[in-house]
Amino acid sequence: MHIATLPGKYGIGQLGEEAYAFADFLSRAGQSYWQVLPLVPTGYGDSPYQSFCSVAGNEYFISLDKLAAQGLLTQAELKKCVTPLSSRINYEELYYTRYKVLRKAFSRFDKSDAEFTEYIKKGEYADYALFRAIKDSKGGKPWYEWEDSLKFRYEDAIKAFADAHETDILFWQWAQFEFSRQWSAFRDYVHGKGIKIIGDVPIYIAYDSSECWTQPSLVKLDSSRRPVAVAGCPPDAFCETGQLWGNPVYDWERMKENGWSWWKARMKKVLSLCDVVRIDHFRGFEKYYEIPYGDETAVNGKWMPGPGTEFFRELERSVGKMEVIAEDLGALDDAARAMFAEVGYPGMKVLQFAFGSDEDNEYLPHNYKDSNCVSYTGTHDNDTLLGFINKLGEDREAFRSSLCDELKKLDLPLPGETDEEMCDSIMEMCYSSIAECAIIPMQDWLKIGEEGRINMPSVLSATNWSYRIPADYATDELAGRMKALSVKYDRCGT
Repeated sequence: MHIATLPGKYGIGQLGEEAYAFADFLSRAGQSYWQVLPLVPTGYGDSPYQSFCSVAGNEYFISLDKLAAQGLLTQAELKKCVTPLSSRINYEELYYTRYKVLRKAFSRFDKSDAEFTEYIKKGEYADYALFRAIKDSKGGKPWYEWEDSLKFRYEDAIKAFADAHETDILFWQWAQFEFSRQWSAFRDYVHGKGIKIIGDVPIYIAYDSSECWTQPSLVKLDSSRRPVAVAGCPPDAFCETGQLWGNPVYDWERMKENGWSWWKARMKKVLSLCDVVRIDHFRGFEKYYEIPYGDETAVNGKWMPGPGTEFFRELERSVGKMEVIAEDLGALDDAARAMFAEVGYPGMKVLQFAFGSDEDNEYLPHNYKDSNCVSYTGTHDNDTLLGFINKLGEDREAFRSSLCDELKKLDLPLPGETDEEMCDSIMEMCYSSIAECAIIPMQDWLKIGEEGRINMPSVLSATNWSYRIPADYATDELAGRMKALSVKYDRCGT
């Protein structure tokens, strides 16, 4: 469950009372891991996988109550930020209102604070702050639409802007300082509950990001700073024109010449925030699919060689042993499987993908070769478990039959006739598997239908990334049910 998905009165989940309460709930429920989505600011489509910066913290997550406790906001100002309880995040409203509130808090912050002055002296998030300040001054336009003097970062133009907008730039650095301070305290609290945090690293960076602007050599851009090629997936049985993500693809050869320095810094930062990281689209490190920029579909793309196993060996020589979950979903060839085996990171087994083919399906728990994997009922890109079952229609009985066959193989109790009872059986199957770790989205525990889906891949929708769980989720009955399964299958964290 993502931080944004937490309930609360300020329009989006924050690192305040609601986050601490959820950690308390997980402790009561005997859980040992909490998986979140990328903690970064959201960009195009409100997606955390299209961020303005791959290592910055999402300013919306800064707790307004904690700012008030520092004397930076008044109770009257907090009251104006309260939104009606809703199951959806209104990102547009947040964009036009939340930064104004944060700027008000910043105006009262003591800029001579010793910790803050040291932070600024080190240049923490200086490039990102400059990027956001220019972006604000241009009405939110992407950097590649700025005038050439700023787009190409001419020294005189950058200095002139920085001199004229010093306070604006300092605000964005302060926001990252405050996020870091709040996240650090929160992470320590979660650790104190015996719970580790699983973070998330998108493989690609967004075109409209501070990294593409400040380090264009990271990706394949031409001399005018337009992408040469963008990322996606080829056509398949699910999408006849493929998936067109739009992110510029990395210039892996140039990255290698630079000793992978950017990736090393990125992984060090993410691992300083989280205990384990899921790396998205892991097969892209063996081969990645690139599509000519400007194409409207992914049909004309081609596979290109990625950095391979050597890349991860080099990362670990610099960063140290990394606790990684490799997102190995989708069609994999022998070369990709060989890379997964060589790096040795646990992959993902998603139970929504386990049924509907045959008994050799690799996602069926009886086919797990060993415990070096993580079992999921679904991910942020899947429908909720109840939503998935609700939509089976005429395939429902065939699905139930396959489910019962697998439950018999695993010597697990068979479900009743309702969709909710099938959900319970699949969640128990997840926990009972030999997988090293088992992750169940909070919406599945709560038996939320399709309205709880977090994302519909490749579809630009106002409902993507916006769902929030009900405020009354933390019942003793649910905590007891979660803990009972954790104890039964020796997964209890506390």
